[in-house]
Amino acid sequence: MEVLIVGAGPAGSTAAHYLARSGVEVTVLEKTRFPREKVCGDGLTPRAVREIQLLGLPHAAEDGWRRNRGLRLVAGGRTIELPWPGGGEFPDYGLIRTRLGFDEALARHAEAAGARILEGHSVTEVLTDDGGRVVGARVQLLDEDGRKTGETRDFRADVVLAADGNSTRAAVSRGLAKRDDRPLGVAYRTYFRSPRHEDDWMEGWLELPGRDGKPLPGYGWVFGVGDGTSNVGLGILNSSKEFGRLDYRQVLRDWTASMPPEWGFTEANQAAPVRGAALPMGFNRTPHVVPGMALLGDAGGMVSPFNGEGISYAMESGRYAAQFLVDAAAAQRSAGLGRPAADDVDRRLRAYADYVRNQWGSHFTLGRTFAALIGRPAVMRLALRTGMPVPALMRVVVRLLANLTEPRGGGLEDRAIRLLETLTPATSNLHLPGPKLGLTRDEL
Repeated sequence: MEVLIVGAGPAGSTAAHYLARSGVEVTVLEKTRFPREKVCGDGLTPRAVREIQLLGLPHAAEDGWRRNRGLRLVAGGRTIELPWPGGGEFPDYGLIRTRLGFDEALARHAEAAGARILEGHSVTEVLTDDGGRVVGARVQLLDEDGRKTGETRDFRADVVLAADGNSTRAAVSRGLAKRDDRPLGVAYRTYFRSPRHEDDWMEGWLELPGRDGKPLPGYGWVFGVGDGTSNVGLGILNSSKEFGRLDYRQVLRDWTASMPPEWGFTEANQAAPVRGAALPMGFNRTPHVVPGMALLGDAGGMVSPFNGEGISYAMESGRYAAQFLVDAAAAQRSAGLGRPAADDVDRRLRAYADYVRNQWGSHFTLGRTFAALIGRPAVMRLALRTGMPVPALMRVVVRLLANLTEPRGGGLEDRAIRLLETLTPATSNLHLPGPKLGLTRDEL
């Protein structure tokens, strides 16, 4: 079996690693060249750390990985610190790692497992056969400076995994459009030289003032990178009437200008430009599978409407897709086939899509409801006044928002959240498929 992956971000590199180490021939087409920037808060929750552990990716402090203890929440004149829950499926620590280093570390880890990663290969469209099945991709070659060389190449494979982010050329060229009935967010961030760079907590500000003094539906963050700088940014949801009308860079400047001067969040200490990106949330591009191709991570809108987290879901989607394809390759070998049967591959891709939606569909549905509610200033203010003075309640909220609920067992809060998600319909009429993966949930 030959697999072609479009994009070497967290989703693509994770899938490439699992495929390659299982003996599947895999090629990854990456538009840029490493190291490269990505707009992100650089924060990895324990859910993402679990994926890093499963990959066997080293993440020592001396290599630029900074551990944190939990969340510090700021709102309504109050500050509370909530350690990450431990003792279960997820580790009891989070990480801060700039995407400049994180994405390259993932890509090189996949290479070490046997994947072929081709940088400077910008996919312009997918290739299809006469029946419309995706059979490869066409790329525009870019030089060292990212300029088009005028040369194109076609790559063919048994299956294509689109992991090329929110703007996914692969999915768009196949006619898969974004859905307007899903939440959308924007994130803007910069870096400041700051004495807060060694903070042990991921700090979230739950109130961002709008032009009329009413809170905006989103949050701000201050994450210490540990290299002398702090990543400071904000995420805004489209559930506000002001969405799209604001100068988000100015919102960020006004917010940081209100910070204590000793933190150093000033123009003189700014170490990078303000950059922004869209956050495709709640499965905002479907279907996740068409014949010959599956969508991973941001390409399929696999970002939580609760907190804008996408890295953990990207990596999980890469792991799930890889396992279904590894099973297809094993079936091919056992049948003595030179190439896998297209209908068997497509059946397994459909099973992957159902599995992903079964895993997160109800959680994302709750997140969409949450996003709609906090778009109402009165609801937002009431929620903050009610929740912030009660740490026990906020611990439940953090577990829900970060999707750190134990899948079985756990405490009362785990059982309550599981019940809530059980009673919540998934994002579409989907059911867990019958195929067995040959792995336990912990191994998958």
